[in-house]
Amino acid sequence: MTHHVILGAGPAGVIAAETIRKHAPHDRITLVGDETEPPYSRMAIPYLLIGNIDERGTYLRKTADHFKRLNVTQVTARAESVDVSVRQVVLDNGSRLDFDTLLIATGSRPVRPPIPGIDSAGVHPCWTLEDARAIMALAQPGARVLQMGAGFIGCIIMEALASRGVKLSVVEMGDRMVPRMMGPVAGGMIRNWCEAKGVRVFTGAKVEAIVPTGGAHDTTDAHLQVRLSTGDKIAADLVISATGVKPCIDFLQHSGITCLQGVLTDEHLQTNVPGIYAAGDCAEAFDKVSGTTIVSAIQPNAAEQARVAALNMVGQHTALKGVTQINVLDTLGLISASFGNWQGVSGGEHAELTADGRHLSLQFKDDVLVGCNSVGWTEHVGVMRGLVEGQVRLGAWKDKLRQDPTRLMDAYLACAQGQGQWSGATDHRRR
Repeated sequence: MTHHVILGAGPAGVIAAETIRKHAPHDRITLVGDETEPPYSRMAIPYLLIGNIDERGTYLRKTADHFKRLNVTQVTARAESVDVSVRQVVLDNGSRLDFDTLLIATGSRPVRPPIPGIDSAGVHPCWTLEDARAIMALAQPGARVLQMGAGFIGCIIMEALASRGVKLSVVEMGDRMVPRMMGPVAGGMIRNWCEAKGVRVFTGAKVEAIVPTGGAHDTTDAHLQVRLSTGDKIAADLVISATGVKPCIDFLQHSGITCLQGVLTDEHLQTNVPGIYAAGDCAEAFDKVSGTTIVSAIQPNAAEQARVAALNMVGQHTALKGVTQINVLDTLGLISASFGNWQGVSGGEHAELTADGRHLSLQFKDDVLVGCNSVGWTEHVGVMRGLVEGQVRLGAWKDKLRQDPTRLMDAYLACAQGQGQWSGATDHRRR
């Protein structure tokens, strides 16, 4: 009987287990997760902080016996190494798991910045349910909260914190907010929006130290003082570290499984070792728009990669269509989006429009839209994604878009029908 071992009980691991069971009803499946909680979605944690859901609302599957009914064995442990020669995973509880196929879906973890005081009480990442419990206890109305990092994840956390009525300061090393998703104009607009909503924003700044004060010996009565590279000193009751994430792949260091930024995979999500696959935030897969391999740490890509990997694990030859960098962000009510090569490509052309508090930037290679940025243009989000992912040839419409970037829907309807990209356009127009 074939034994499939899945490392990681997040969205990728869960979808892979379910897909394997659907297509291989009698195979053995072992799902390994390193948290005692039922499998849950990290992307739901901000909604927990806001109060829209309780902890059960974060669970990926709502029935307690879901995996038992699927005859999936759950193991709570962390992988320490993989021995490809004997096809075994070594776990931190001392046990070993033999496998016929292996899926590495260990996700990512927060980057821990080397800052003095980072281990102080009252300093937390926002990544696990345990983190969320600690944050909710401290982020009471009126509490002074400093957040390190204003990237994509940071802005989602910031939205949740603001809803709790805290006094919020945000420190970002980059010269603008969301620097890996937005250009200077767009990032500046998001900053202005946040400041107008009462958030104090420091860009081009680093946290140099976090100093516990004991509260009683400090005139601010705060438990922490945060010192910035700008010379500012900020009193805080809670400090949240949201300075980015990196794939959890350290345990593969001496395994012989090829890793670059993530676990390198082919179009079938298979690694360089036959029968070993990777999916989700730890996987590095091919992006057809940029023509390179990327780690795309978003849940829709994780789900599709898991599905494709699982099908190949049970012998169904299936290829991933590709991954595209996709980010749609709600920052205190301001919608922004970024798709593909938003910074542009060598020899490419671009069009840009900023008006009435909205911004739109389009990047072209020949007559194909390869990337875009938008702030406030909510009606164009679906069309932008369709044009970039579909690599739709625009022909004469490229020049029309360069003259008026707002005609994206017209360009999509005119160009996509004859190129097999039509279905999304009609649905979008009805909406």
